[in-house]
Amino acid sequence: MRIALHEPDIAGNVGTIIRLGACMGVPVDLIEPMGFAWSARALARSGMDYADAADVTRHADWDAFRRATEGRIVLATTRGATLLPDMTFHADDVLLFGSEGAGAPPHVHAAADVAVRVPMRSGFRSLNIAVSTAIIVGEAMRQTGWCLGQGLPPASGTMAD
Repeated sequence: MRIALHEPDIAGNVGTIIRLGACMGVPVDLIEPMGFAWSARALARSGMDYADAADVTRHADWDAFRRATEGRIVLATTRGATLLPDMTFHADDVLLFGSEGAGAPPHVHAAADVAVRVPMRSGFRSLNIAVSTAIIVGEAMRQTGWCLGQGLPPASGTMAD
């Protein structure tokens, strides 16, 4: 399983998603161009003290990403035909997210094998990309048992522990 960000705009969101990937053991692909200069400083505000533990691959563009990546493309989009509770994930899925400002362009939508969306209350436009990434990654990991193969301990106790 992988997280992929298509032309992300906001360094803080990218840093948060990279931290999520590091903590969950999920690699992150960054598809350029990005809306900010890549640097540790650009990501620092989001607490990227996990950078050394993250598995991040940068791709020059969409075509380079497609050449380097295998697996089913699951595009997260507010226009997704499949609601998250109805989605069945595979262990080798690539969970793809569009840019914060523009979403995913038509050629990315066309390349997706599945378009999924997180259900929300009526009248709300969208969730923050880092929040929606965490929701979708969490559900995909739950379904596939991904965390069991990543050296993560089985869940124990409660949030209050």
